[in-house]
Amino acid sequence: MAPNEFATDPTETKDRNFVTALARGLDVLRCFRENEAALTNTDFAERTGLPKATVSRLTHTLCELDYLVADTRTGTYRLGAGVLQLGFGVLTSMEIGDRAEDEMRRLRDGPNSYITVALGEAHRLDVVYIATKRSREDVALQIRVGSRLPLFDSAIGRAIMVGMDDIAREKAFAFAGEIDQATEDRGRASCAAAVEEYALHGYCSSYGDWRPDVNGIAVPVFSPNGSQVYGLNIGGPSFHVKRKQLETVYAKRLIKAAESISIRF
Repeated sequence: MAPNEFATDPTETKDRNFVTALARGLDVLRCFRENEAALTNTDFAERTGLPKATVSRLTHTLCELDYLVADTRTGTYRLGAGVLQLGFGVLTSMEIGDRAEDEMRRLRDGPNSYITVALGEAHRLDVVYIATKRSREDVALQIRVGSRLPLFDSAIGRAIMVGMDDIAREKAFAFAGEIDQATEDRGRASCAAAVEEYALHGYCSSYGDWRPDVNGIAVPVFSPNGSQVYGLNIGGPSFHVKRKQLETVYAKRLIKAAESISIRF
């Protein structure tokens, strides 16, 4: 998560129906990063760019609604049961994870025991895993539901961008532009290269771009009416999962699996 990635003035959208207070409350909840259990009002203020007085009112309200739990001894907050309840509701509604179960298992159980498989959905400049199949090896790439990958640098992010319509892509580039122009330019270049690669090979790749020790390829998965696009990827540690094997052994399997999931979605 980039520092101060949130819009400090959501009213800049000029949308009369946009509820600024709600957006800011959700921004506070989004501040928690992987493996972080507690944050202070100062942390929230720094990450959202909001004044500390505003943050204090927001955290008080979120505590009253059980979305945050305050620890008065340390002055910190952790996510509450309300957020967990919302999360279960989201996961329950994502039928695509259930529909992808068999195809993902078949991919994972292929010739390379270090292969991991995941299905993800874009959220701003991240891809969030909504279904995963960990490798058959204990020492391998550690992934789980809720893990986040960068949209522009990961194979799955690039596959999702390929599947997006122009409006969704421009929205992603706008989020990048809120960070700086260089990030937006990098995103546009990554997307253009991904579109070209997908047209040529039928998949998108990331060989050490997300992490230097990880190789992966991915393809988009579409809902029947095209309103939703997900990414399906396979990959693993680069010293066990080689580029050649991904492209010559797994690519066709991955493309076929994505077609099957899209049809049944």
